[in-house]
Amino acid sequence: MSEVMRMAEVIINGTKFEIDLTTARKIDQYKIGDSVKVLKKTYSGYDILNGVITEFVNFTELPTIVVATFNKSYGSLPTIEFEYFNVKTEGMELAPAASHENLLDKNAIVEQFEIEIDKRKREIEELTAKKEWFIKNFQKWFDQSTRKALLTDYEENK
Repeated sequence: MSEVMRMAEVIINGTKFEIDLTTARKIDQYKIGDSVKVLKKTYSGYDILNGVITEFVNFTELPTIVVATFNKSYGSLPTIEFEYFNVKTEGMELAPAASHENLLDKNAIVEQFEIEIDKRKREIEELTAKKEWFIKNFQKWFDQSTRKALLTDYEENK
């Protein structure tokens, strides 16, 4: 291999690196439970999501890595989505997360879920109370004799 063909230029975050292709190898070894970063193309650019490998699906035609990604938007409930990586995947990249990149605060996230659960429980209680009030106070309407009388009165007063 000639000297010119041995070297490649790579730009990472605006910094240019010269890589010797005779010694540079990319080998990523993953196992279930590994923390990873997912670079996902969006309409406006790219998002970097925290993820964890959940499964290796050994399809004969298209082996696939399943990654659960966590997305926390400001002011909204965190979401967990599943991304699927294989040779046909476009618009996404997978990379190992560095050990110092523990950017998620477990307690804060669990607290957010608890707040949302409590909010929805209150909504269920409110809906249940409205349903019970409706059943109690509109029962006359559903009694056939009362309903006929009310409809007759309504028709006569038109």
